Amino acid sequence: MAYFKRTLETAIKRMNASFPVVMVTGPRQVGKTTVLRNCDPDRRYVSLDKLELRALARENPDLFLQRFPPPVLIDEVHHAPQLLPYIKAYVDEKREKGLFWLTGSQQFRLMRGVSESLAGRVGVLQLQGFSIDELRGAPEVEKFVPTAQWVQKKSSNKAVMTYEEIFERIWRGSYPALYENPEMDWEDFYSSYIQTYIERDIRELINAGEEISFTKFITAVASRTGQLLNYSDIAKDIGKNVPTVQRWLSLLVASGLVYLLYPYAQSIGNRMTKMPKVYFLDTGLACYLTRWTSPAVLEAGAKSGEMLETFVVSEVLKTYWHNGRQPNVSFYRDKERREIDLIVEDGGMLYPVEIKKTSNPTRNDIKHFDILEKNGVNVGEGAVICLAQTHLPLTEKVNVFPLSFL
Repeated sequence: MAYFKRTLETAIKRMNASFPVVMVTGPRQVGKTTVLRNCDPDRRYVSLDKLELRALARENPDLFLQRFPPPVLIDEVHHAPQLLPYIKAYVDEKREKGLFWLTGSQQFRLMRGVSESLAGRVGVLQLQGFSIDELRGAPEVEKFVPTAQWVQKKSSNKAVMTYEEIFERIWRGSYPALYENPEMDWEDFYSSYIQTYIERDIRELINAGEEISFTKFITAVASRTGQLLNYSDIAKDIGKNVPTVQRWLSLLVASGLVYLLYPYAQSIGNRMTKMPKVYFLDTGLACYLTRWTSPAVLEAGAKSGEMLETFVVSEVLKTYWHNGRQPNVSFYRDKERREIDLIVEDGGMLYPVEIKKTSNPTRNDIKHFDILEKNGVNVGEGAVICLAQTHLPLTEKVNVFPLSFL
């Protein structure tokens, strides 16, 4: 089975030199264990998916750490949060870097224990599925900030994907199993993924007998990817109340399956929307849930533009998370429905971005960019990310570039 080098490897090594504990979080099956074991093949490894080891970690954490002393990788540590205070005591005594590597796919359980027990002692990293560059074999990428220098650097070393290749990638998704094992059936993979997610991560967090309703809920959210979040609309669709929808959505966010993009926080008018936009972080999973059964069907479908936008937002986020950085991104939309798809904030500057399912964007596509400048904020270069086959300037401050530059 082929190994695809991950961007996160550099951040893991950086964190390992600075913290006694390194933790990699992210959804199931995005490659957390694989990337860590590749970074240090000789490190002791133990998985808490094994019931007997899980029981030992829960019932006798001290004995567990005697049996599996550092340097050690403890996989799926969320199964035994009882370990965390003992890990704290160990690292406080030894005062060494790189003692424990941890993984966890249930952030709603894990992060509370980490913040209480390991504050100041742990470097936390987030992994998602493969990025465009990782699949291309060029994982050393910079965070996305669409300056002229960034675009120029990308244009010198990027192979541009065709229209068909883009929608194949959007439809297939980013989970490693679908690329490391070319024989893996797309529908079989995602069907199994949803079943495993609900059985292992969700079942004990929802009321008994609500598994079918939760599956309907995930599908309802997937059908709204790239849209403003409307709790009432989703609640009506699945026959649940708004508080239930809010609680269930928090589980999707904590699982790393969904990202909420919030409107630009600074006050530049009282008529801005206050609701976030919702994005699935893997477009393949969203396509499976919403029954887009092939790239061609997706490309011709009514949701192709929103899936394209979802894919771009996910790729932008990966350029930050996989470098061990937190993205400072938002969007703009006001009551007149004037909208900027994405605003990247970096170094005190705002960089407006439009995402278009077109190969020939026009100045009309960026007509709302000047809203930011009119309200006195510092605005850098703008960008239109689209299906163009080459990079070209649209105005003096706005560049058009292919989606595959990300």
